[in-house]
Amino acid sequence: MRHYIIPIFIPHFGCEHNCIFCNQRKITGRETPVRHQEVQAIIDEHLTRITEKRHIEVAFYGGSFTALPLSMQSELLKPAYTALINKKIHGIRLSTRPDCISQQILDNLIRFGVSIIELGVQSLDNSVLDASARGHTALNVFEAITLIKKMNITCGIQLMPGLPLEDWNSLIHTAYGVIKLVPDFVRIYPTLVIANTQLATRYDNGSYKALSLSAGIIRSAYLKLFFEQQGILTIRTGLQATEDLDKGNIVLAGPYHPAFGEMVDSYIFYCMLAHFIESILPMDKNDPIIIHHHSHDTSKIRGIFNQNIKKVKRIYGIDHLILKQDGHSKNEIGFEYNNLYYVLNKKMIFFI
Repeated sequence: MRHYIIPIFIPHFGCEHNCIFCNQRKITGRETPVRHQEVQAIIDEHLTRITEKRHIEVAFYGGSFTALPLSMQSELLKPAYTALINKKIHGIRLSTRPDCISQQILDNLIRFGVSIIELGVQSLDNSVLDASARGHTALNVFEAITLIKKMNITCGIQLMPGLPLEDWNSLIHTAYGVIKLVPDFVRIYPTLVIANTQLATRYDNGSYKALSLSAGIIRSAYLKLFFEQQGILTIRTGLQATEDLDKGNIVLAGPYHPAFGEMVDSYIFYCMLAHFIESILPMDKNDPIIIHHHSHDTSKIRGIFNQNIKKVKRIYGIDHLILKQDGHSKNEIGFEYNNLYYVLNKKMIFFI
């Protein structure tokens, strides 16, 4: 059954911190607090739109929900909980900070039917967290997830590759830390320079260098592959495109693209193509390579605007690539060349 998310945006009113990358009003488009009457109205409006059977969740995004006073959390959760017990929706989820989790808070969330919590972890390198003015440490993350798991609440984490002081060693350190945490899922949001933030000031004066689009894609692909190899699902890479983010004066720098997630998947498939070709070099470039794949993966193999195919032909001087949508398994490619057949899936390239 397909999911349907009813989003409730609560900008920066609960959080007392000012992370250098954060401008929640630009990200969420909200300038004012949300009250329970509005939550009720948003839920009712969305429910009237749903005409097919869906798994419906109310999701509180933006800000840091559990940083709000407990009474305000309860006020905002009541309309969602009423819809839940009346079987109009199937779940309630929210996002918050690792240092805004306590036993009292979790008890209250469970009382109002919250079943999924996402933590803005960003990094597990304390030097990166400090340079980003996060206001918490990696230890706070481990403590929060331990508490959440004890309450049998589904727990996801959000990461931000490309923060100040992060390098590949730091990123790998974070990746292995995530494996130890064993979250139920991960979202990967490469760092963007948003207008009117401390990071924007650093970018302007040259003390911070943003990731390029290609660098953001490569780091995100590494994390996604590594987590999936360990059985941890990555449910999103890159911020959801919005009208505000697509305006040229909001995102000043960094790897933003409306199709970022597709570009990450396409890069992974390009690595698979390139590995196969390099493994059979030298080759007769007049002999065709037949690529057998699942129809679901066609656009990812080709890349946006056919970039993967063009790049492979340009770099390796190959004239004949033939794509056949006759594969049975997603994320797997069968290569047919010179009367031989090779199979490669995306998890295998991590061992290469």
